[in-house]
This record gives sequence, C-alpha cells and structure tokens, in this order.
Amino acid sequence: MKRDVTELLIDWREGDKEAPEEIFPLVYQHLKNIAKAHIIKENNEFTLQRTELVHEVFLKMADQTRVNASDRNHFYSIASRCMRQILVDHARKKNSEKRGGGEKAITLDENLAADAATASDIIHIDEALSKLADLDKRMSKVTELHFFGGLSIPETAEVMSVSTSTIDREWKKAKLWLYQFITEQKD
Repeated sequence: MKRDVTELLIDWREGDKEAPEEIFPLVYQHLKNIAKAHIIKENNEFTLQRTELVHEVFLKMADQTRVNASDRNHFYSIASRCMRQILVDHARKKNSEKRGGGEKAITLDENLAADAATASDIIHIDEALSKLADLDKRMSKVTELHFFGGLSIPETAEVMSVSTSTIDREWKKAKLWLYQFITEQKD
C-alpha cells in the first residue's frame, strides 16, 4: 500500500527508518522547483546546483533523528528553512574566500533567484531577516517562504493557513522594512 506524504511524515516523526526513503521520490520534484528559485547566478561563480541543493537539504533533514513535520506544507516549510541555511553557509564560505570587493546594491525582488547576486547579498538579507524575526515572526516567515523558499504568494498562504491578501500585505511590509534596514546598514 502506497502511503501519502503526510502519513510518511507521521511515521518518520515516530521513528520509522524507511519513511525518509519513501518520502524522497514523492517530494523530489517539488523540492527541485523550490531549489530552482534559490539557485542564484553569482557572476557564474555560484557552484551549488539545484539537484545538489535538494540532496543537501534532504540529507540535513534525514540526519535528524526525527523530523517534526505535521503535514506536507509543514515539510516544505522546513525544507525552505534548510535551503536558506545551506545557501547562507555557502555564501559565507564564498564571501570569506573573496573578502569583499565590488559590493553592489541589494535587491529584494522576488525574481532575485534568476538574477545575479553576490554572496554578501545573501548574508546581508539573512542577517536582516533574523532581525525582522525579532520584530515580527509572521513577516519573517512570509519572507523566508516566499523569498528563500521560492514559494508563490498562494503557496505561502497555503503553508501558513492564511489568505493570499494577508500574505501579499505581509510581503510588501517585509520588503519595505528589509529595504530600510539594509539601506541603514550600508550607510
């Protein structure tokens, strides 16, 4: 009998060692789509490929003794957070190799993943997002899912169980706050 993602997540949470192997093929393509939104061309220097990112995320999640995801949407939310952590770690590593030089303006465009960005951009945005989380957890979560997670506004609304208009409003407020924060940090 083929189990669905939610059933497998419950079994994984309860310690079923076979559940991660059964989940992977069911969520792989969706994780690749999320990863595609993450992969940033860093002047052709960004070496992490989306398949590699998906595999790192799954290894990171599978390394936990128990995944505490309650359903499919919660699983994708956790996966988005893992992608953010992996990308920030990768950006920090790249940034430490280069140590500054030629920094450019940071953009909070949803399409950033398709544009060029530097490792320091990712690090600055991650730091700003951490500060935003201290002020407003929901705006931070919206940004994490939409910007880092590559989820659309409707997908983000579904994951957070709120309306699309709420997510749209929170995303606009978050972009404004993050832009102001980052601008102040550069001055």
